[in-house]
Amino acid sequence: MKNLPLALTLTVTLACTAAAAGLHDVKVKDIDGKELSLTNYAGKVLLVVNVASRCGYTRQYAGLEALYQKYQGRGLVVLGFPCNQFGGQEPGTNEEIKAFCQSKFNVTFPLFDKVEVNGPKRHPLYVRLAGPDSPFPGDIRWNFNKFLVGRKGEVLQRFDSKVAPDAPELVAAIEAALAAK
Repeated sequence: MKNLPLALTLTVTLACTAAAAGLHDVKVKDIDGKELSLTNYAGKVLLVVNVASRCGYTRQYAGLEALYQKYQGRGLVVLGFPCNQFGGQEPGTNEEIKAFCQSKFNVTFPLFDKVEVNGPKRHPLYVRLAGPDSPFPGDIRWNFNKFLVGRKGEVLQRFDSKVAPDAPELVAAIEAALAAK
């Protein structure tokens, strides 16, 4: 019985460490259809965003690109995951989405294959980001929700669609994550 608190602490610590490190092992497809693992981004701070081309928040692409340009040298990578679950606002093909993002917003940050962020077909990445075992569980409510992920794959914060890429709270969180080693 004396060792029960120690055993519980160790179990919780190991479970949290495994969950945090586990984000990097998720497989994704980039916008060109190439499968890759998020281990490619290990050691980077990630801003994971579900995006759409026909949304009132679509102009956030410009702000996301500005964040990427400003902080990529320090280790930030913005990852855009198109999603058509909110009002059918991302109906295009991957090729159309890529062309739109490049021509309208000069997007250079990585874009990925269209995914579902809610429901029974929720992509494994979004299960880890917003599923019941996440530190920020709950359905994604709209396009341009943002998850800040630390260098070790731990989900640090979640930001609603209304939080613009240049919002002080988001910028401060990114800077804090980049400063952490």
